[in-house]
Amino acid sequence: MPAEDLVDIKFRLYDGSDIGPFRYSATSTVDMLKQRIVSDWPKGKTIIPKAVNEVKLISSGKILDNNKTVGQCQVPFGEVAGGVIVMHVVIQPSLAKTKTEKKIDDSPRKIVCSCSIL
Repeated sequence: MPAEDLVDIKFRLYDGSDIGPFRYSATSTVDMLKQRIVSDWPKGKTIIPKAVNEVKLISSGKILDNNKTVGQCQVPFGEVAGGVIVMHVVIQPSLAKTKTEKKIDDSPRKIVCSCSIL
């Protein structure tokens, strides 16, 4: 595999620490990157992803889709020239309840809007 098809990526976590850098092929998918993040998540962090679908990767201000490859996400990275690409990691814990859980609060909710249109 030619060296230009390999990309060094490190993942910046919410507290400013990093995972990596790791070397990936341009054909690696964003989903593969997320799996690596979940498996290599540092011990002792207050927020821990339990599954890949809780991880969001942000690069150049865009949330990356799971089915995209590193090569497809790489357009703005051309200027990096041998440097390490930094992707930001956001963890969004799943709020969906499992089917076995019952709803605890069945009371009607009041809708309150604090929007102001100028």
